[in-house]
Amino acid sequence: MNDETRAFVAAHRMENVRDLALHAKRGDAVNLPLALDQIAGWQTARTKLPDWAACDGVVYPPHLSMEQCSSQSTARYKAGVAKRIVGSDAAANGLLVDLTGGFGVDFSYMARVFGHATYVERQPVLCELAEHNMAALGVAHARIVNDEAEHFLQGMDQATLVFLDPARRDAHGARTYAIADCTPDVLALADALLAKAPHVMVKLSPMLDWHKTVEDFAGLVHEVHIVCAGDECKELLLVIGRDRCTSPHMYCVDDDRVIDYKIGSDERTGTASDAYDPADARFLYEPNASIMKAGCFALIEHRFGVHQIAPNSHLFTSIKPVAGFPGRSFAIDAVCTMNKRELRHALEGVGRANIATRNFPMSVAALRNKLKLKDGGNVYLFATTSSSGTHLLFRTSKTA
Repeated sequence: MNDETRAFVAAHRMENVRDLALHAKRGDAVNLPLALDQIAGWQTARTKLPDWAACDGVVYPPHLSMEQCSSQSTARYKAGVAKRIVGSDAAANGLLVDLTGGFGVDFSYMARVFGHATYVERQPVLCELAEHNMAALGVAHARIVNDEAEHFLQGMDQATLVFLDPARRDAHGARTYAIADCTPDVLALADALLAKAPHVMVKLSPMLDWHKTVEDFAGLVHEVHIVCAGDECKELLLVIGRDRCTSPHMYCVDDDRVIDYKIGSDERTGTASDAYDPADARFLYEPNASIMKAGCFALIEHRFGVHQIAPNSHLFTSIKPVAGFPGRSFAIDAVCTMNKRELRHALEGVGRANIATRNFPMSVAALRNKLKLKDGGNVYLFATTSSSGTHLLFRTSKTA
């Protein structure tokens, strides 16, 4: 990137990229396509990777790589996991090998935990970016290798930890989700990976069924991390090891909040809801995305002293407020059935509301139309079905 292009980026990086593409004056020395990639990349990094955006020397890749790369918060989380599972001393003197380097976000944070770090990437252009960016970011001990993951794995030295984020797009650019359809196929490489390192961390699609994924690895999975940010599931992270594990550890992560338990042994069966009347409740709780993905509803009920409205409702209630619930909390202002008279009384004075349905026969749009309410406001309505099969509507307001 020449000085003219760099100056163009600095002068226009707060502007709309599409408008620039249409109306920017094309100077002979300015590489406009490259400049637009840099502006779009920086604008994405400003919220997704603030540490990178604050570093003037970083060069950004085309849009797809920015779309697929980890966020700063999830990358930092993986660095913390890596340090914990290998131990501080082993990490400080050990070797991290990232076999699917990509844009290098995960690598840049995890590498700081290790004394030695190798980035492997099959695309030469991403290797060039990594070589430049790691130096700009101060990751001076990074070794950059342009190679296929499978080929490099065959001849690599023993490592402390191997990390992989298999590509989830096929040769035509279409999204893939099954592990075997991703590149490289981690299931096929599992034995070879564990022959080179005692710990392997694998980042997978959040769309995968974690139960089946654990089964597919046939006892090699030691930890399952459902990593969410802003209540949106971002990735399924596995830690696999050489020893067989019959009860992996589950970590439900939502931003800085983590709920952990041993799969199978720590999960409670049965609920305390059978003799509980939802009409007595004063507070309602909606679990975050990581809890929903994990499905550990009975565990949450027992750990936090709340009650499930019904086994399939995935909403909880309590008589007294519960601090630290992993999700959103609401004060219940009214509870009613779908009886017209009860609805009219419960919704008196309400002109707009935020509506959610769980285990309920109507969609949000259909219910909104039936109730003749606009969207938004400070009222939150939850429509669900009780254990006895009664359709209920909870009128609530957010707690502090």
